[in-house]
Amino acid sequence: MKKVLSVLCVAVLSLCALCSCGAKEADLTQVMADINAKYDTKELTAVTDVNDLKTYYQIEPADVKQFAAEINENSSDAPVEIVMVEAVDSSAAQRVSSKLTNRYNSIYNMYASYSAEQLDLIKNCSVTTDGNYVSMIVSKDASGMLEIYNKAIK
Repeated sequence: MKKVLSVLCVAVLSLCALCSCGAKEADLTQVMADINAKYDTKELTAVTDVNDLKTYYQIEPADVKQFAAEINENSSDAPVEIVMVEAVDSSAAQRVSSKLTNRYNSIYNMYASYSAEQLDLIKNCSVTTDGNYVSMIVSKDASGMLEIYNKAIK
């Protein structure tokens, strides 16, 4: 009986370990620090209050588990917005993705009539969703920044 109970306990613990392997926890503040260390982002302003996500992106604070964001508030320069959000669940992630897609489309449309050079930059950027993680990275260095982000969340 003890052997059966021991084997059962080991099986349950193994199953629990396997189930938890799929979800990687990423510290988005650290991801932003890693991006800042590699790329010149000193002109960006950090968005530190979750309520500001509602102001800038219409993202409900209740949908956000954690986030890191930096934006270029000088609209005459090239558009730079780095927004990384871990949503509280998959439904919230869909809502966050929708809001960031709206913002991306707004940036795209603004520069479509403003600057062909900047529009090419924006075309190489996107909104990404992976589980509960959602990002919008608009920058000339977007592909490298996205690589750092993806390495952290996967």
